[in-house]
Amino acid sequence: MGKALTKSQIADYIAKKCELKKKDAANILDEISALAYKEAKNTFTLPGIGKLVLVNRKARMGRNPQTGEPIKIPAKRVVKFRVAKAAKDSILGVSKKK
Repeated sequence: MGKALTKSQIADYIAKKCELKKKDAANILDEISALAYKEAKNTFTLPGIGKLVLVNRKARMGRNPQTGEPIKIPAKRVVKFRVAKAAKDSILGVSKKK
């Protein structure tokens, strides 16, 4: 498995593809991130990639893995990322059948 791209590498790629300065491409990435954080409570979608959603988890009973003792896990809100079908199909190489 290869290494993940760094923010700098992504900004460099975008700058070359869109004929921008690397600094401008990095600013675009920062603004997309800031917008995603701000709008996640309303669901933030990156078309063709996926969406950030806020999910409420119910309280539940769990188990301490060391002692086996039952413990109560409180309800909480979590952020999830749901991958778009187009991204799954493209990454996994699923072809369209008719």
